[in-house]
Amino acid sequence: MRMHNADETCGIAQAATVLGDWWNVLVLREVARGHVRFDALAAEIGLSRKVLTERLGRLVASGVLCRSLYQRRPVRYEYLLTDAGTALIPLLVAMQDWGDRWVLGDGTLTGTADTESAEHARVHALAGTRLPDGLELPGTRGAALPPVAPDAAATVLFTYPGTGIAWGEPPIPGADGCTLENRLFREAWPDFRAAGVDVRGVSTQLVHEQAEFARAEEVPYVLLSDAAHRLAAALRLPTFRGAGRLRHKRLILVVDGERAVRHVLFPVVDIPGAVAESLRLAGSLVHR
Repeated sequence: MRMHNADETCGIAQAATVLGDWWNVLVLREVARGHVRFDALAAEIGLSRKVLTERLGRLVASGVLCRSLYQRRPVRYEYLLTDAGTALIPLLVAMQDWGDRWVLGDGTLTGTADTESAEHARVHALAGTRLPDGLELPGTRGAALPPVAPDAAATVLFTYPGTGIAWGEPPIPGADGCTLENRLFREAWPDFRAAGVDVRGVSTQLVHEQAEFARAEEVPYVLLSDAAHRLAAALRLPTFRGAGRLRHKRLILVVDGERAVRHVLFPVVDIPGAVAESLRLAGSLVHR
């Protein structure tokens, strides 16, 4: 398609030359989810080998993917996000958020989800999914850490919108209660540890914001920052926009020692009940 002269200096128009193709966007979505090999990409997207080869070539030429050799005989490559590709992850998550709200939903701004919604179906389909290799997030203990504790037989991974936030009027349904949730996990921490279960909390707040909260509340478990939306993209987690940024909706994943999601709690409406249920479910994995 021929571009107008004014488009030569328009960032939107130039980005559209990379993202303006349905298949290109879906390829990037799957790479962000950890499907980085040709056969896995073809299976997830349902593309012919010819079309997928063409799209991968375009994305490599555009500088958003690079090829990494993982097998010599026969030659096989993984397709990895470059820095430019990684910078597209927030855009992919924003596209998903827009689609969930305005195409799949009725336009309502909410921090929760209806049990008949596409978000509900997508999140509950995570059961059996393994978290991608190498995924790490900045943490309150000064180092990037995986969302799942490598030395635990089970991890309870919970996402929440954020603590210490003035949501404004009217309040966003389902967005409050984050401090209560963290306090309940804090109080139950000895029971989780006694059961051999780790706990990790994730929000899109910055690390220093999480660290201030962790110090003030004496949070004993790790809080991780998904401000770059890598976890949201990897698992296609539901989000909403509040107080100026995209935020995770509240959910709980119970993950085993092999990084496979075994149980999903979403939406989380009864916070005390969900914390207790996550302990029960995670404990059952440890003592099988």
